[in-house]
Amino acid sequence: MAKADRREFLHLATGAAACSALPAAPGGAQAQTYPSRPVRLLVGFAPGGVTDVTARLIAPWLSARLGQQFFVENRPGASSNVATAAVARAAPDGYTLLEISDSNAVNATLYDKLEFDFVRDITPVASIDRAAFVMVVNPSLPPKTVGEFIAYAKTNRGKINMGASGPGSGSQLFGELFKAMTGIDMAAVQYRGVGVALPDLIAGRLDVIFLPVATAIGQVTSGQLRALGVTSSTPVAALPGVPTIGATVPGYEGFVWTGLGAPAHTPPDVVATLNQHVNAALADATFKDELVKRGLEPFPSTPDELGKFIAEAIEKWSKVIRAAGIKAE
Repeated sequence: MAKADRREFLHLATGAAACSALPAAPGGAQAQTYPSRPVRLLVGFAPGGVTDVTARLIAPWLSARLGQQFFVENRPGASSNVATAAVARAAPDGYTLLEISDSNAVNATLYDKLEFDFVRDITPVASIDRAAFVMVVNPSLPPKTVGEFIAYAKTNRGKINMGASGPGSGSQLFGELFKAMTGIDMAAVQYRGVGVALPDLIAGRLDVIFLPVATAIGQVTSGQLRALGVTSSTPVAALPGVPTIGATVPGYEGFVWTGLGAPAHTPPDVVATLNQHVNAALADATFKDELVKRGLEPFPSTPDELGKFIAEAIEKWSKVIRAAGIKAE
């Protein structure tokens, strides 16, 4: 073999060997390099709420483990629809993410016209946490159990006022679900947040509110409010002795939740990388403690499991919204 031919042969052989050593999985190069620059995590609400708090817990975790800055950008408006629309339009490269929540599942029915289709335009990445609510009443109200409340409401039709923190909020939807499953009547009185409604409940101007456990626990412990039942399918450790509503109303369940989403068609290996690191956080004792002390429960899932959960949530709450005639303001 001539020297030139031999050099060419060795060059081609070396190149072939190098290629054979590369990962065979689709998108392998993308997985090795992602992220190679900072990542934006859009939150559709103002700072301070549960969705924002969760984003500010998971962002530094991802930053530390993936070697690039994940920074939270609040883009409030229309119950997270503004931020969702922005992410739906973003490049599907993993560098613009959305902090998704139960609001996204509710908005699919609550709003008649949206710039996006949540299921079609947002790829489920990972769920992060969920939180139960608790059904609380003014202590002057006679009922001391969920069953007694149902009986009381049936004999006092048109007299029960239920506080709610806006159309489509968890406080209203969990109450409307309770109404639908028990056949009772309660008038929803809307407030700009549960914190505004609490003084009226304590003063007796309202009869009942479905509140986040973390919001209600202080007043329940002090005796200002009476807890009848939690909305989750299992009891809540922070409220020992308070049964589930489902123990009296079989099949009843409701909770708020958060997670991560990305634009549709984001590479599967990028989604898998993010899901892996979020689930690692949910298995970490320190991270879990940060959630629990805020009244949140770790809620791990695969992307496929989260997608199925979202579809079921949209179907479930669409029935409640339509039956109650709830409209976005």
